[in-house]
Amino acid sequence: MLKSATNFSPVVSIMSDQRRPLAYIWRNMRALMLHYRLHQSDPWLERFVVWSAAALSALIIVGFVRLTDIALHTYAHIYHHFFILSLLLPPAGGMLIAALMRLGFRGAEGSGIPQVIACLREDHPAPADRLISLPVVVGKIILGSAAMAAGFSTGREGPCVQIGAAMMYWMRRWLPVRNHISAHELILAGGAAGIAAAFNTPLAGIIFAIEELTRRFEPRTQRVLLTAIVIAGMVSISLQGNYLYFGHLHIQHLSTAVIIPVLMAALVCGIAGGLFSRTLLWSGVKVLPALNDLRKQHTVLFAGLCGLAISLLSLLSHGSVQGSGYDVTHAMLMEGHPVAWYYAPFKVMATALSFHSGVPGGIFAPSLAIGAGIGQDLLLMMGSPSTHGIMYALGMAGFLAAVTQSPITSTIIVMEMIDGHELVISLVAVSLLASLVSRGFTPSLYHRLSERYESPTDQ
Repeated sequence: MLKSATNFSPVVSIMSDQRRPLAYIWRNMRALMLHYRLHQSDPWLERFVVWSAAALSALIIVGFVRLTDIALHTYAHIYHHFFILSLLLPPAGGMLIAALMRLGFRGAEGSGIPQVIACLREDHPAPADRLISLPVVVGKIILGSAAMAAGFSTGREGPCVQIGAAMMYWMRRWLPVRNHISAHELILAGGAAGIAAAFNTPLAGIIFAIEELTRRFEPRTQRVLLTAIVIAGMVSISLQGNYLYFGHLHIQHLSTAVIIPVLMAALVCGIAGGLFSRTLLWSGVKVLPALNDLRKQHTVLFAGLCGLAISLLSLLSHGSVQGSGYDVTHAMLMEGHPVAWYYAPFKVMATALSFHSGVPGGIFAPSLAIGAGIGQDLLLMMGSPSTHGIMYALGMAGFLAAVTQSPITSTIIVMEMIDGHELVISLVAVSLLASLVSRGFTPSLYHRLSERYESPTDQ
């Protein structure tokens, strides 16, 4: 009986403290202080470093987002007022960026997500000091913005993941010697905060960290992860406002008729996204040996040739394939402005060329634009204009899920960007099905790309 009473001491304590509420409150506060080490200075220094790192990461990411907006508007102005110059910018800009990359910004190429995944790998992680360092952040910001100003079809969300991870990792030097926060936790939290701040989608940041960056949930990382995302979100909202990325998409009453659009979008986006993802992996395999050799031996020339091909696509598409695709997608979703039937395939080619050129830039936003274009093409085939908003959203979620093979992340991103809670079941269905279809054509894109960074000689 005595042992039993000892096991239920909290209950006995509560009963005995009913007449002494101050003693009860003090006892629980003291236990809380001991558990979270609130009376020690080192834990407070840990918290301050994490909070400061998250705030600094968000501040830099917001600045990068605004810089890319200026870059996109600059290219649009050049295109409309100096058309010939706009055709020369992609090849010339691509060669200049490639040359600068070779001089001092290795590791800043491409999306940035594969680099972060490589640093998070449990077995044989890549050297973080090389892939997520301050020089890489500087190169990502300056050269990534320059790539958009030169007319390349790239996004900023992938680079934001690398920037956030790099800043959180760099701030580890201010932690106390005996701290309870690992470099793995900081990198993971920084990458998730990057997505949350770039898209203004905090829930998507959490899911992205679990589903894509580590592909498992570790309870020990949840404290740093959630803290970084909350603080990054607060900084982003305070500077940019509590906005929706694409605005509120009005969804009419849904019925069982949505099943056919979901199945069509899943099949088409799954095939298109899988093939697109496969083309992005071609530079790592010997499918096109001549082009692969040219890319490796003459990096600057290859970037210029990719830029020249993008200029040709710009000429054929009247300038619609340049940039992240945000303006085009926003106009389709919110204003009902249609695009030409060839927008999606041309955007696919422009994004693939931009990726293979090696310039810094991601594929998240271009993939959403491509998905919206596919949604419009399917809408024309179905002849149901009343469902245009639904088809755009289904195409965006389906194509992004097929490319990244992260269906839950794709669902949450699209849902939070358009405030599409009415579509959540349809978005989950199209993302899961498109991801399954895509796996028949290609392995996981980011994780396969991360294998290139297993050792310093892989660059």
